[in-house]
Amino acid sequence: MFDIKSMKSENKKSLSGKRTSFHTSYFLLPSSFILLFSCFILLFSSSCHVYSFKDVSIPPEVKTVKIGFIENRARYIDPQLSPRLTDRLQQKITGQTRLTRTNNDDAHYQISGYISQDNITTAGISNQTAATNRLTIGVHITFLNTLTAKTQEFDITRNFDFNANLSRQQAEAALNEDILRNLSDDIFNRIFSNW
Repeated sequence: MFDIKSMKSENKKSLSGKRTSFHTSYFLLPSSFILLFSCFILLFSSSCHVYSFKDVSIPPEVKTVKIGFIENRARYIDPQLSPRLTDRLQQKITGQTRLTRTNNDDAHYQISGYISQDNITTAGISNQTAATNRLTIGVHITFLNTLTAKTQEFDITRNFDFNANLSRQQAEAALNEDILRNLSDDIFNRIFSNW
């Protein structure tokens, strides 16, 4: 005769045994999966990391920086470009490095420059009329390291396309943020990041 109570207890034992073995294998298998997944996340997050240029390539003995006014020597002079670019570069350097800004001539790093180019050309034609114009801004930078007595000079040039239906003033107003960000980033990278 079948004993229903003993069958129930055997089924419980076998089920609980199966559950235990299932849970054991469940935790063994995923632990390697979790390890692999963690490595993948670590690699992915490090490859997509947004790098800050803070203190990049600045020797520890360099403490101060003098950032001169960037004059406008281009044929066309936008009266707002020089002060805005100077201000943006000053903000970027003081905000992303440990250097202390000074106006003294004995500053360890001295940065000066001028806007050398500010012109508009036709970039695209549609139906025999200009569809896209290109604003080209060039900046000449002089970088002096007074500790090593080395001077480096370089030019940064950026192009900004805009609809040919816009006037120069409208285009400059629309592109203002892009111009300032791109030029200050390029100058900063050339000075501080060995690119």
